Amino acid sequence: MSNLTKLEFVALDITGNNYLSWVLDAEIHLDAKGLGETIKEGNEESTQDKAKAMIFLRHHLHEGLKTKYLTVKDPQILWANLKERYDHQKTVILPKACYEWLNLRLQDFKSVSDYNSTMFRVTSQLNLCGEKITDAEMLEKTYSTFHANSSVRSRGCGRGRGREHRYGYGRGGRFKNSHSYQKWDRKNGNREEKEKGENVTNVCYRCGGKGHWSRVCRTQKHLVDLYQQSIKQKGKKVETNLVYKDGEGDFDDGNATHLEVADFLSTPEGNY
Repeated sequence: MSNLTKLEFVALDITGNNYLSWVLDAEIHLDAKGLGETIKEGNEESTQDKAKAMIFLRHHLHEGLKTKYLTVKDPQILWANLKERYDHQKTVILPKACYEWLNLRLQDFKSVSDYNSTMFRVTSQLNLCGEKITDAEMLEKTYSTFHANSSVRSRGCGRGRGREHRYGYGRGGRFKNSHSYQKWDRKNGNREEKEKGENVTNVCYRCGGKGHWSRVCRTQKHLVDLYQQSIKQKGKKVETNLVYKDGEGDFDDGNATHLEVADFLSTPEGNY
């Protein structure tokens, strides 16, 4: 059965994949309706306000979750139950977002808009998990993924807040989330990123790029196909067949004069 009224934001899925964004949307809308205190522990809001908050929350739940918490009538209890059920999503999302951030490269995308969209999605996930990414760090991340020749020129034109941190990955620090098993050092990066900077002369046999090996190449397939095709065209050799004018290929002519190496050396008279 479809909802009787239109949803103000995406309902909480039963898998909990959108729990972090759902919590943020729910808190903002409840505050806008003057019902923000109803989900806080120990609140003394009126029964009418609690009922309004309960209607709003249940309206933005998956049908399976509505059935699961059918007997819950207090919005604070419902909020606490959902947090206990899905709050572990931070420990799932954070390592994946860290990996995407460390391996984010501008040259892996067809357009700048695709790159920006992915960067904003990843940084939003990190922010929701308690890890703040500054504008300076985003600029430095973009500059650091340029080709070696382009990177030197781009750093010389740096302005604004990111100018102080042009030669590093930010002010340094590790993830403070105690639930995360993956520690991330923005200043030093991981070993893979460090090897990429040191081995700039390494040529990838898959895409022809420098600074990474073919086994860790993340170049788009259509670019790889173009590079492989260009190699095949360069590798074609021209075969030359020497024949006589009559088309015969017999080079064993008995009347031909055979010369030795000494025939090409001239010795002045009197010098022996």
